[in-house]
Order: sequence, then C-alpha cells, then structure tokens
Amino acid sequence: MTHQQHASQILEQVKAAGATGDLIIDQGRSLSLKAREGALEEYKVSSSQVLGLRVIKDGKVGTAYSEATDSEALKSLVEQALLNASFAAVDGHESILANAVKLHTEDALLCPAEDIAIDEQIDFALTLERSLATRSKVKNVPYNGVQDNTGERHIFSSAGLSAYSKSRMCAAYAYALVEEGEKNAMDGVGQAARLFRDLDLSQIVEQTHENCLGLLDGTPVASGHYDVIFDAETQVQLFQTFAMMFSGKSAKDGVNPMREKVGQLIADSRLNVFDKPQNSLGFGYALFDSEGTQTQSTPLIVDGHLSTLIHNSATASFFEINTTGHATRGPKSTMGVALHQLEIGKGQTQVKELLKGEYLLLTDLTGLHSGANAISGNFSFGASGYLCEHGERVRAVRGITVAGNFYEMLRKIALIGDQQFWNWEKSALMPHIRFEDIAISG
Repeated sequence: MTHQQHASQILEQVKAAGATGDLIIDQGRSLSLKAREGALEEYKVSSSQVLGLRVIKDGKVGTAYSEATDSEALKSLVEQALLNASFAAVDGHESILANAVKLHTEDALLCPAEDIAIDEQIDFALTLERSLATRSKVKNVPYNGVQDNTGERHIFSSAGLSAYSKSRMCAAYAYALVEEGEKNAMDGVGQAARLFRDLDLSQIVEQTHENCLGLLDGTPVASGHYDVIFDAETQVQLFQTFAMMFSGKSAKDGVNPMREKVGQLIADSRLNVFDKPQNSLGFGYALFDSEGTQTQSTPLIVDGHLSTLIHNSATASFFEINTTGHATRGPKSTMGVALHQLEIGKGQTQVKELLKGEYLLLTDLTGLHSGANAISGNFSFGASGYLCEHGERVRAVRGITVAGNFYEMLRKIALIGDQQFWNWEKSALMPHIRFEDIAISG
C-alpha cells in the first residue's frame, strides 16, 4: 500500500469514530561511518518508518504511533489514539486545521540524485582520519565521522491536507587532539552538503589542524570587560540557546520573559532577526510546518523591536492571533513550536571597522545548556578563542569564562557586520556582531 492508502484507511476510521485527526509519516535512511587508527570503527546503515497519529474528539487530544503498516496495526493505532484522547483533559485551543491544500517540495532541489559507491564514502572516512592523524603534533583524531542521511515526511489530515517533503544531507567532521610537551588542545570543523561529492576533505583536514595548533599555546586573559565577537559557530549556538525567547508555547505556559514585550524595544535598534524557512541554501529549509501550514519569512526582531512570537495553531488560538507556521511534532511526540532557520540581517559595518582595536574572538563555548537560564537570560560558559587587535590574532586564549545576561547583551551591540555567514551545519545565517562590555574571567 502507498502512504496515501495508509492515510486514507487511518483517517476514515478516525472520522467514523466522530473525531478529526492528522497523520505524520516519517521515513529515513542513514549511513554513518567512523574511523579509528586507520581502520573503520563504525559502519552503520539504518532505515526507519514511523506513523504518528493525532486525534481530537470532544475537545480532547490523543496521540499514538506505529512502526507497522498492516491493517491490524493501523486499526490498533487509531484505537490507541482515541483511547488516549478519552483520558485527556479538554483543550479548547488545539484543533485539526481546515486545511485541504497539497504541498510538496522538489526532490531535485532538496534531495538530488547522486551516483556514488559506498566504497568511495568509506575511503573518504578513512582518508579523513588518516590524513589528519599524520599531521604534526596530532596525537589522535578521537572524533570523526561521515554521514549520508535522507529524510522524508508526509502529512495527511481528515480535512484533506496532503503535504510531502524529502531532503538529503551529507556531512563530514573531524576533531583532532594535538600535543606538545605538557600542552594539548583539541578542536575540529565540519561540512554539510546535499551532494557527497561537494564535501572537501582537504579543507576539513587543513582547517582542523590549523585550529588545533592555533589554540595549543592558549592561556587565560586578565579578568575584565572586553569587546567580544563570536565566530560563525558560537554565535549561532548562543542565539539557539536562548531561542525560547521567541516561543509562543513558553509564553502560553507563562515562562517566556518576552511574553509581554511584543512591540517593545528589546535590542539595539540596528538588530533585525528573522526566521526564513524557505531559503533553500540552508538545511533548515521547510515548505510547511508539522500541521501542514505553509511557511513564510517571519520577522522576529525589527529595528530592535520584538515583532512577534512564533506559534502553532493552538498557541495562536490562545492568544487570539493567526499561526505563524511554526508547529513542530514528531510521530512520537505532542505538538510544540520551533524555529526553522534563523537569520540575522546584515549590518552596515565593513570588516575593517568591525575588527578595529582590541577584542576577543570566541571560537568555542562549553557548558551551553548547564550554564544558561533561558528565563532569566543569565549565562556562564567556558570559552576559548583569540585575543585580537585590528583583525590580527595576537595570541590564543583558553581557560576563560564568559558571563552575562543574553537579553542585556542584545542592547550591548557595538557593530553589526555587512556580510553574512552560515554555520557549518547550515542551520542559521548571520553576520558577525561585535558586543561591547562583556565580562570575562581569566
């Protein structure tokens, strides 16, 4: 049976029971390779298919999932979801949208075909580890990997929705440990592409080795307040750590510190932040959300003012507004909200001005989750990077702590660069931001 036939069988039973519902079918195939000391340590090929049903009856929501697709399994899936709904409390806001559209992405764009043998991918993994391990001062390459993942999602609803998306992501990464006497350092980089042949092995090796050697002589700086620039990776990590500030669900639950600040100035007036799910260059691309609502560019912060929170249909109903197309739900989970693809708008500061004078460039943050409180905005992270002057690295810096309040930091923006950069996973696109007066403990 096809996915459409499975969905029809399930949703007809849902409607016959006097309920409404929607069905998510997720399929995936993944290849994972890891090397150790010149040999293949991991060779894992896996595939999966999960059906996740959400039903609403008499204002009560129930979910269930199944990995089997025979008729009895599908019947049991419906019965279990209805049973779970019968024990739930009435929810006056969650509903199945009256959405009968048909949406589909283009496989040629997001999941391009490629004729590549597994032997080539294995050779890539072995060569990546071996090439890096033979570099000067490299003791070993403890973390490395090559991945080739394809994911497919179908969403159907009792209202007539039919949505489909399929995408591919190939990735490679390596982290090396270098030693010189009693000194050691570890760092790494990764790459992501839709085609495996677009991954650049030599660039990963060169950049990883360069990063490790650069940090080897790192020492703390004197405690004080510094101008700070986060690199393309750490800046994304920082913003993602506090992404709850945009959540309509956390606002509904009363834990979002921004819940009363829509329309107010919360950041430097030059800061513009968007969610841009339809930028197909990124791997956060999404044509529709988990309710089948078509996505669109959503301004989150405009000229420093909080423009909106992100919503699914339930949180939107609670606040008596329209959904922003940010519903998220897996086959085994209940509905929430999440950003698709964060983007910060370009500033007007050229590189020479952005890097003028003394500043800290932070290239690694540790303790991101344990050291951050998204409600208060307070954070304290271990960090490493470089003390820089006029764009030149003066010396490596390690063993420091960067601390402060993220929401206050948004008002401490000195400069915003005029060029944007993807992080290596291509989940966010941002210019470099120079923050001023950031507390550093050496």
